[in-house]
Amino acid sequence: MAFNTETMVINMGPQHPSTHGVLQLILELDGEIVQKATPHIGFLHRGTEKLSEYRTYHQIIPLTDRLDYLAPMSNNLGYVLAVEKLLGITDKIPERAKVIRVLMNELTRLKSHLVWMACHALDIGAMTVFLYCFREREDITDIYEKVSGARMTSNYFRVGGLSADLPEGLEQDIRAFAESMPGHIETYEGLLTGNRIWQKRTIGVGHISAEAAIDIGITGPALRASGVDWDLRRDNPYSGYEDYDFEVPVFEEGDTFARYKARLDEMRQASLIILQALDKLKPGPILADCPKVVLPPKQDVVESIEGLIHHFKIISEGFSPEPGEVYQGVEAPKGELGFYLVSDGSPKPLRMKVRPPSFVNLQGLPQMVEGKLLADVVAVIGTLDIVLGEIDR
Repeated sequence: MAFNTETMVINMGPQHPSTHGVLQLILELDGEIVQKATPHIGFLHRGTEKLSEYRTYHQIIPLTDRLDYLAPMSNNLGYVLAVEKLLGITDKIPERAKVIRVLMNELTRLKSHLVWMACHALDIGAMTVFLYCFREREDITDIYEKVSGARMTSNYFRVGGLSADLPEGLEQDIRAFAESMPGHIETYEGLLTGNRIWQKRTIGVGHISAEAAIDIGITGPALRASGVDWDLRRDNPYSGYEDYDFEVPVFEEGDTFARYKARLDEMRQASLIILQALDKLKPGPILADCPKVVLPPKQDVVESIEGLIHHFKIISEGFSPEPGEVYQGVEAPKGELGFYLVSDGSPKPLRMKVRPPSFVNLQGLPQMVEGKLLADVVAVIGTLDIVLGEIDR
């Protein structure tokens, strides 16, 4: 006796809790098996790249906060490094500013991975880890608030340096947090790694090979979990990362469990880099001595007419880089975040193009879920750690 079967097409999201924003998936199902998955984006459609073409280079910095809003300082860093390269002042950034940039970026990596761990675990059904991760994230947002005045969209880095120095006494708070973090990671692992339910939901789920990951353009922990040893901090260093001693976690399995392990180990390494940055931190200036393009220290604005004039000119008119184009990539928590800038010699960029890791990594989702169960789609979305702010940029 022959049976006729038909597939069923369903919409998963953009209201589904596991799609982590306004992501829509068109799933073609044969029972519980995913035959085809098609991601649909564009519901947010922020237009950040086009908005940037109507703003001066300094005015764009707050827009970058809103790309991957869970890792604002990584966005800030990638952008200001690109502008500094365009201006030719990369070598003039003071050492203290570079160290603080590394320090805050590794705190940002922890902050982003904590939200990933919390939401990924909650999607699969582990609620306790969600509470623990947000407890530690709260400590980092407290540090953000003390440094920049904002808990989420920091807008802290500036072309040529930083908007302000670290508040007095904050270094001790950061050191205490970084020293406690490995113990917290052990707690997360104790709850999940050996848990049979967690293993069933992650081991062998969402597999992607190294070759396929490279072809798609996947970067970050998702690439390293497939056996590709690539990290821009080590392989194409910036902001002095070549002076730090850290390991790049690499796993061969290429599944959801490997991506989970890769991010946990990255959190351990981030804690070590933070401690190294604190040891390197010495007194000194936080802004490059380039008055034509770098905002003067606030004290100079208040106390000297020259500082006031420079501040007024840069804020009101901006600065005009020489015509040219640059690309700068950084190792953001989710992968390679790149900024491509084209200058026509005016105070506003002719073009700005963002290479967001979430957008590129999302292209691997169909290959990871097709042939798997519907429930596996939830686990794979979580393990990709996407943020729609930079997908619908």
